[in-house]
Amino acid sequence: MKKIINSPSDYVDEMLAGLVAANPSLALGGEAKRVVRRAEGARQGKVGIASGGGSGHLPLFTGYVGKGLLDTCSIGNVFEGPNVASCTEAIKLADGGAGVLLLYGNYGGDRMNFDMAAEMLELDGVETRTVLGCDDIASASPQEARKRRGVAGIVYAYKIAGARAEEGASLSDVAEIAQKAVDATRTIGMATAPCRVPGADRSTFTVGEDEMEMGIGIHGEPGIWRDKLRSADEIATEMIERLLAEQPPVSGTRVSILVNSLGATPLEELFILYRKAAELLTLRGLKIVMPLVGPYVTSMEMAGASISLCFLDQELERLLAAPAYCPFWTVG
Repeated sequence: MKKIINSPSDYVDEMLAGLVAANPSLALGGEAKRVVRRAEGARQGKVGIASGGGSGHLPLFTGYVGKGLLDTCSIGNVFEGPNVASCTEAIKLADGGAGVLLLYGNYGGDRMNFDMAAEMLELDGVETRTVLGCDDIASASPQEARKRRGVAGIVYAYKIAGARAEEGASLSDVAEIAQKAVDATRTIGMATAPCRVPGADRSTFTVGEDEMEMGIGIHGEPGIWRDKLRSADEIATEMIERLLAEQPPVSGTRVSILVNSLGATPLEELFILYRKAAELLTLRGLKIVMPLVGPYVTSMEMAGASISLCFLDQELERLLAAPAYCPFWTVG
């Protein structure tokens, strides 16, 4: 797999430099310049929202820093979580005096480093709450839902929690609505081809030329099954059926859907998947609200897609529709 880079060791830092140079609404912070923040800085009196994760997933994680979304985001090397120092800096830069929500994916290294950072800053009087994205239904059973990985569905939590924070809500209220968004969201992915980390001598996983894998994670974590490539309608049908089988027990008839490219899958193929998914949701009596189709959470050049469903009530729908802006997503 050819890559347009200078050297693997400079990949992340040069990407971040280009990201902020192209987007004046963003700036770099922290001693190692591994935190992306809003250029205007933290707004005093507003709850800050800090996230973080490994590189290789743009627009996730750093691409969602902006008004009505994240305040800061710490970033690690490709497929590696941010270190304790950058987590600490992200929290401090997000703090406007009203506390900081830590909102990130459910991965062991990220949890450990953010927990350590929060504990250290607590001694300095910085109040935090943590909510973990855990929407990947293929990564654990419903009985162990809190062990699930956070994947594309976390963008719903970013949007909904960000809108609540912009309204001036308290830290407890922002954390509560973020958890509500996480609890309302389900995601499943599939892949037809792997990716390769810059500098690696082999792909992150292998899949046959005529094969696909259902339920694969965004770093190539094993899925539910691997078999011959199926048609778009068959793929969409299985994904929607699996997601609807886990529809929250208390949910209405309104749902937002995200059909997401994992990196190499073109928009044309995403719309073919969306066409069938929308048909199936409508047949089940569900009303689609604010559909999203595109590369919202990628995995380098992995070929494949994920589908997320966020089951909405009036509060979640209102906050999802609230104005927001970041380099990769504008609402309102």
